[in-house]
Amino acid sequence: MARDIVDDRLIGALHVRALTRAGLQHDTVDEHVAVQAGTLAALLEGGYDGDATLAEVLRLGDLGLGTVQHLDGELVVLDGQAWAVRADGRVDALDGSVRTPFAVVCQFLGSASVRCESPWTLAELRDQVDRTARDVLGAPDDEVVAVRATGRFSNLRLRSVARQHHPYPPLREVVAHQTEWQVDSAVGTVVGFRFPDTLAGVEVPGYHVHFLSDDRTAGGHVIDLTMLDGDVQVQACDDLHVELPVGVSLGTPGAVDRDEVQRVEGGKTTS
Repeated sequence: MARDIVDDRLIGALHVRALTRAGLQHDTVDEHVAVQAGTLAALLEGGYDGDATLAEVLRLGDLGLGTVQHLDGELVVLDGQAWAVRADGRVDALDGSVRTPFAVVCQFLGSASVRCESPWTLAELRDQVDRTARDVLGAPDDEVVAVRATGRFSNLRLRSVARQHHPYPPLREVVAHQTEWQVDSAVGTVVGFRFPDTLAGVEVPGYHVHFLSDDRTAGGHVIDLTMLDGDVQVQACDDLHVELPVGVSLGTPGAVDRDEVQRVEGGKTTS
């Protein structure tokens, strides 16, 4: 298959491949591959102008997350449909022409599952995903894992950010003024990924998850929650294909201020 390949590097068990825009357009759909548009490092520096369209991204995956043009909300991709959760909590369906500076998706089949029959904290949910990935799928700790958790939730602490305007401030300044809200109970789906620490800067190390309610009235970046009951599906992805916009390089995975990443990821009230 013809690809314009910029860089290949092996990080542990994970194969990271950087592609130009042509690579994103011509890559094949594979359930073992996570496909990403942009990098976290570029987003941290204020790179909020989208290069890829959602139509391009959704052709390569039906589950994922990210953000949209101008950082105008939290992106949730579920069952091949894209939704944006705005700073006021509103949930909007998006069409394929909307651009994204940062998104990651996969073709999700759910290779393994575990049932939640008693309440799990967010940390316990992560532990269950780790255990299922390791014991059922044989996925090492340095492999990307996709997760879809569907059921009843309580005490959801969610966030989003407001649309930004030129000149763009760095992401740490944006999240200092983000909007956070609490949802006492909801039926819906958590979608996201676990990324190894070695990918810090390319992606958010650890877990990065977003929520979308079944009635499409609530969602956002998950800061905290309790899962009351439901099903958790897990899928290992042994390759990450990163589409690089013009002027953006893959950089050196792991070479990023991890404290800054955690501040951006965890929310303004998280130390």
